[in-house]
Amino acid sequence: MPKIQKVVTTVWYNRENMSALRRVFPQASFCYVDFYDKEKLAREAKNADVAILMGDVDPCLLGENTLKWIHCDHAGLNGSARPEVFEKGIPVTGSAGRSAPVLAEHCIYFMLQSCYHTRALLEAQDARHWGVAGSEQWRGLYGRTAGIIGMGHNGQALAQRLHALGMKLITYNRSPVLGFDYVYKKLTAANGDPLEPLLAESDFVILCVALNDETFHLMNAKTFAQMKPGAFLVNMARGGVVCTEDLIQALKDGRLGGAGLDVFETQPLEPDSPLWSMPEIYITPHCTPQVQDRAARSIEIIRENARRFEAGQPLLNQLRPSDAMTEGKAEGGWARMMNTKLTKEQIEKMDLEKYLGKRGWKDPSEWM
Repeated sequence: MPKIQKVVTTVWYNRENMSALRRVFPQASFCYVDFYDKEKLAREAKNADVAILMGDVDPCLLGENTLKWIHCDHAGLNGSARPEVFEKGIPVTGSAGRSAPVLAEHCIYFMLQSCYHTRALLEAQDARHWGVAGSEQWRGLYGRTAGIIGMGHNGQALAQRLHALGMKLITYNRSPVLGFDYVYKKLTAANGDPLEPLLAESDFVILCVALNDETFHLMNAKTFAQMKPGAFLVNMARGGVVCTEDLIQALKDGRLGGAGLDVFETQPLEPDSPLWSMPEIYITPHCTPQVQDRAARSIEIIRENARRFEAGQPLLNQLRPSDAMTEGKAEGGWARMMNTKLTKEQIEKMDLEKYLGKRGWKDPSEWM
């Protein structure tokens, strides 16, 4: 069985979590490298077995080295699903599922905004006006139908919570979903099931799918036309899953009752986008409150994968060829950071804790 003898990492954890990550590999040598120091990262990887990265697979790791497993410490791996990465043949894994509970909460936040017409209520409050026209027609979540597209970590966490709220559930997934017997209708792409029944019956359509060639612009003029009139769309997946132009038109035509959007095809969303001012559109800037100690949840995924790696078992959250996207469509959560044009010297002068969170240490000796 393979043994892990050297680990190199670029993750941005606080002292406690760095120490916990170090303890996952008690018998291995452990090397920390600043994420922007590509030369050192490539040098340390030459004789390393494992790389644990803050971002996507960096090109500097695709040269000659002894890496046998790369972990990218974020959820979506399509930024790493590049031909040269697959050609390298190194297993790549991610931290999908670590934030599933709060991402599910975020979906429900958008859904409740729609039910309670938050914009109208706040306008009435600001005007010190008692009552909102049409409020006698408002309906809560209980007894209504939610269609969840994608039953991975986030979709499953959402299904559990919406079931507890008394909603009727329809799900659509690439492969069969085990359990979740309370789901009213399970649709499976592998079985040839169409998406249309979910769209036609759902009061809320929630996107929880990964972005790839199959899901790029999954929501377009055709699928919007298949949705139940007045339905509410929630996108907590990736911006590219929705054709923005077609979404705007569906909203203008009154086909949709509104949308809750956390992700967009172009980020930041352009100031002149009509979405900003459309009624019943609720926008968050790709920003979800973190789970309690998100890094600790990542470490548990890494710990289990380290066990599986040395036992020769399949790894959790492994990058698959189906995650790949045609050039020009791909979104990588860390693409900007990976392709930054700033020099090492310029980055060292930046207040990185302002952008990446408080770390509380400067030298690895403080936690090693």
